[in-house]
Amino acid sequence: MADAPGEFEQLVLLAILQLGAVAYASALRERIQDDAHRRVTRGALYATLDRLTTKGWVEWAVEDTTPERGGIPRRCFSVTAEGLEAVSRSYTAVRALADGLEDVLGKA
Repeated sequence: MADAPGEFEQLVLLAILQLGAVAYASALRERIQDDAHRRVTRGALYATLDRLTTKGWVEWAVEDTTPERGGIPRRCFSVTAEGLEAVSRSYTAVRALADGLEDVLGKA
């Protein structure tokens, strides 16, 4: 069976998909903190992005710099076809296991 993303990897993959063309590290961090109500350190995020890149699930491109950024380029992340397949399998498994538990999970 293919490798499955861990919980934080899933959050990062989903955040990249949500943000699309503006999936920069700072935006990813904010999105996960706001939507998942989880503290995200820069170190944990970058380590996970590097791991996802090594797995072939995420790729990135360096964007042209702007005067507002003081000449510092930034990376924009995107999910590869393999990454989409991995997070889709994981999402499908969670939905299947949670099916019928709305009353129980809604009380948590």
